[in-house]
Amino acid sequence: MSGKIVIADDAAFMRMMLRNILVQGGYEVVGEAENGIKAIAKYTELKPDLITLDITMPEMDGITAAKEILERDKKANVIMCSAMGQQAIVVEAIMAGAKDFIVKPFQSERVIEAIKKVIG
Repeated sequence: MSGKIVIADDAAFMRMMLRNILVQGGYEVVGEAENGIKAIAKYTELKPDLITLDITMPEMDGITAAKEILERDKKANVIMCSAMGQQAIVVEAIMAGAKDFIVKPFQSERVIEAIKKVIG
């Protein structure tokens, strides 16, 4: 099953890596954003099945963006991404409403497993 996904990460290289993993996994990347503010705009505009949010981004971080998105759309599917696999951040992301958490550097199997778990 194909799902429409928006990727938000301030690093173009990370967006490209994630895009490649998702496309190979049969998903459609419909948009990208380099900060939380643009991520919210893309989510609102494109209404994807899922959005991945990097935690550390300029202008607005991923956790704040996740809260905003979930406030506007209670059914939003959010997966957080971060190089910092710290427990407190994972807990904060899940408390904010994220459905899963993937750690950088991305491992294809883990990314696809997380996406499948959330949207099939």
